[in-house]
Amino acid sequence: MFPVPTKESTDKIGKLDKIEAILKTRDDTHGDYNDTAAAAQKVKDILRSYPNWSRLDAPKREAIDLIATKLGRIIAGNFNFADHWNDIAGYAKLVSDRLA
Repeated sequence: MFPVPTKESTDKIGKLDKIEAILKTRDDTHGDYNDTAAAAQKVKDILRSYPNWSRLDAPKREAIDLIATKLGRIIAGNFNFADHWNDIAGYAKLVSDRLA
């Protein structure tokens, strides 16, 4: 005999379906995750190889990391997706605001 589905088990299945739908949408805008990750990591490796990297505080390093991630999404995914570009501007603005 098969177990009777519970509300908890059907909710879990529903959440997994939603996650799958989100990931499919992300493929269209962000590109294949393997390609995006490879591109972003190459950019991050280059930036971290410079002496000033160790002199940056956490907010600057994090902004640079997130910008590199967005660059990976642009180059591997939809380069006309405005959110990528707006996010880069936003991360730069977060640092700029802290310099004033």
